[in-house]
Amino acid sequence: MRFGILGGTFDPIHFGHLRTAEEVGEIFELKKVFLIPSKKPPHKKGRPVSPFSDRVDMLRLAIKGSQRLDVLDIEGKRPGYSYTIDTLKDIASNTGLGKTQDIYFILGIDAFMEISTWKDYKELFCYSNFVVVDRPGYDNNREDILKELGIRYVKRRDKRSFCLESGKSLFFISVTFMDISSTQIRELIRKGKSVSFLLPEEVKGYILKKGLYRNEVY
Repeated sequence: MRFGILGGTFDPIHFGHLRTAEEVGEIFELKKVFLIPSKKPPHKKGRPVSPFSDRVDMLRLAIKGSQRLDVLDIEGKRPGYSYTIDTLKDIASNTGLGKTQDIYFILGIDAFMEISTWKDYKELFCYSNFVVVDRPGYDNNREDILKELGIRYVKRRDKRSFCLESGKSLFFISVTFMDISSTQIRELIRKGKSVSFLLPEEVKGYILKKGLYRNEVY
């Protein structure tokens, strides 16, 4: 059985996140795709982040009714910064999910190009397959990226997937691109502008009810 992981701050969750998770789940025939909110994202140092509980609540509203998408709040149970390597280790040893099933870690090409800044980044590829979602404007040679990371690999015939020395796989794929960002949504709300059709209505209602992002400067 296969399952996917899509991590992020999700501040707030929007249709770009949801559509990516759904399409990757379909492409790789994943039983579930777990959205994992970061409690204390190390790459957001110096920027205010909404309370973890609010971001979890918005995620649960966003995926309500989905047969494929689910929420895993595992990072909310650890102190300190939320490092991906710690999350993958927790999944493998504490949840039982990683012991008998294949994990597919989903991230954008922009994040993948910065993965060398992540804690113990080479070790990540021992715990999970990686699905890298291409975005317009990122035309870097995939093999050059892998060489810079110092990762040994064998290129498959399709030239968009690689077998890594850990035995895990790395895939580069394209999905429906939605030019939506959480930063954009927060800024629109701060300015009193409409955010309709950028995120689920239930999430928009939650944001308005709780007064999120109105007075924050990002």
